[in-house]
Amino acid sequence: MEHKDEIILININGTDRPGVTAALTEILAKHNASILDIGQAGIHENLSLGILFQSDEGRSGNIMKELLFKSYELDVNIRFNPITNEEYSKWVGMQGKNRYIITILSRKLTAKQIESITHIIAEQGMNIDAIKRLTGRVPLDENERTPKASVEFSVRGTPKDKVEMQSKFLEISAKCEMDISFQEESMFRRMRRLICFDMDSTLIETEVIDELAIKAGVGEQVKAITEAAMRGEIDFNESFRQRCELLKGLDVSVMQEIAENLPITEGVDRLMRILKRVGFKIAILSGGFMYFGNYLKQKYNIDYVYANELEVENGKLTGRHVGDIVDGKRKAELLRLIAQVENVDIRQTIAVGDGANDLPMISIAGLGIAFHAKPKVKENAEQSISTLGLDGILYLLGYKDSYWDEQLN
Repeated sequence: MEHKDEIILININGTDRPGVTAALTEILAKHNASILDIGQAGIHENLSLGILFQSDEGRSGNIMKELLFKSYELDVNIRFNPITNEEYSKWVGMQGKNRYIITILSRKLTAKQIESITHIIAEQGMNIDAIKRLTGRVPLDENERTPKASVEFSVRGTPKDKVEMQSKFLEISAKCEMDISFQEESMFRRMRRLICFDMDSTLIETEVIDELAIKAGVGEQVKAITEAAMRGEIDFNESFRQRCELLKGLDVSVMQEIAENLPITEGVDRLMRILKRVGFKIAILSGGFMYFGNYLKQKYNIDYVYANELEVENGKLTGRHVGDIVDGKRKAELLRLIAQVENVDIRQTIAVGDGANDLPMISIAGLGIAFHAKPKVKENAEQSISTLGLDGILYLLGYKDSYWDEQLN
């Protein structure tokens, strides 16, 4: 008599130690079972292992009996769940459905954050395939390291209302002090190759033109114009010309002094090391000044710098600039140009900035990120980071701390 195939899901839980998975799969191998799916996770030395296998009806009873004895010997719990052909076919059918990655970033992970995210996912009729912690294990003494937490949800399905979903994410991100990234999973997400940064208030925690203005004794006037331009209230080019004029007569030696004392944004050192390690091309596209862009280029081995050039005569600033102004439109053009030169698909690019003049490049990049941005910029960017340093970008790319901590030490 011909035996029909059976599909059985086994779930194993217990203390994690070497050899558990090997011992259990050895039994399946002995009986020539087919593995249809397998997944394993370890949390605080506890193992959770799931195996979906197929075997003919005549052997499946013996397989389960041997697995039960072996689990007792290994001191782990095992459960068996038969799966019908209809259930299996429905599960396989889910494979073609849309996949999304939801990443949360925060200084500290709370149950409220996880509950809020998972509640919205369920409301939208989507299913969580996997949850992965990206940041390192949290020490009980929070002073041991800069606190940061990131968790990634792999989600399958089609949102009932994508706009409403993103609106709710925006709402709870403010309430729960976290950033929420919602990205469609694709090969481009895993193959980013070019990243373009704004400089002032992104790579550095200041606006260099404001620093120059303080030295020139016109700090308040220039700062007011800068803030209005970043909010998008006045034309960037006009504001740039106005501010340059106010710097007339400043000695160029001041620029070196400012460059050597630039306040570097949290996370930049680590981010640059990792991006270089994985082969990224890095560009600075700035409405600031070339002198300071070149200083950062040397410091971090950056590949491209495009910024504005101040005119100098007899060792002093003339109050004029040289060449075209690098404004928002020019930044977007430069991103496209560098992508072409490097033979990188635009969907493999990342743009990061904080001001209104960064929106054009943020909007055309494969991954556009508003970093500690003005409200107008944050509202118009698909992704934003406001809780962590610049290395929070690594979590949006799916990079885990544990891997990089090992690689960079």
